[in-house]
Amino acid sequence: MRMLERLRDAGRCLVGTWVKIPALETVELLARAGFDFVVVDMEHSPISLESAYRAVLTAQGLGLHALVRVPDAGGSHLQRVLDTGADGILVPHVTGRADAERAIGGMLFPPRGTRGLGTTSRAGAWGLDGTAEYLRRGDEETLRIPQLEDPGALEQAEEILDTPGLNGVFLGMGDLTLATGLPADDPGLRRHTDRLLAGAKARGLPCGTAARDAAAARAAADRGFTFVMISNDAGIFGQAAADLRAAAGPLPLH
Repeated sequence: MRMLERLRDAGRCLVGTWVKIPALETVELLARAGFDFVVVDMEHSPISLESAYRAVLTAQGLGLHALVRVPDAGGSHLQRVLDTGADGILVPHVTGRADAERAIGGMLFPPRGTRGLGTTSRAGAWGLDGTAEYLRRGDEETLRIPQLEDPGALEQAEEILDTPGLNGVFLGMGDLTLATGLPADDPGLRRHTDRLLAGAKARGLPCGTAARDAAAARAAADRGFTFVMISNDAGIFGQAAADLRAAAGPLPLH
């Protein structure tokens, strides 16, 4: 089952985390921990296309859904990441309808978009699935998610959500609070968030966000977010290491 179908049928908020360390071992540990999905982060990490490909392959082989956040919608990022067989792509800093149309169009095959034919990639089972199945899966089962993380994007949320081919949306609260200088619980930001959630629900679109910890993730689910990323692999390891060292305390010799 692909992640898009799972989001529609799960009946609960799916829980994932970001992958920022270019190591397959962390992906395996996240799978064993019981996460539903990972988002391989090519925007804010040293992860290369090859590392992202191997992370996607490892995650899916262990039962994890795998999304990839690209650095931007330009160049060949969309095409090459989709050819890894990822469940979908997050595109950062989509600021309006025109941005959304360019990003979504790059992830759809003609005549709806401009994605090129790559049947012999992993997304096409190395050519074993046939062209028709490759095209169907690419257009019908791939998540195409813009990140709304700029003040102007939230003001244009309705127009963005109506972009043909868009089938998910992500609220980037971190950059949004940075850009506005406002806390996440600011009444104005909460109203914008509520409108985004209502608009996504009315259109049957999954809406995700990121959370710092488990309590914030529960709060996001209570508000209606259908997928949430808690922390990231580096943060999880760093906090566990710090907690362990602090618990050990000073160890004097006797």
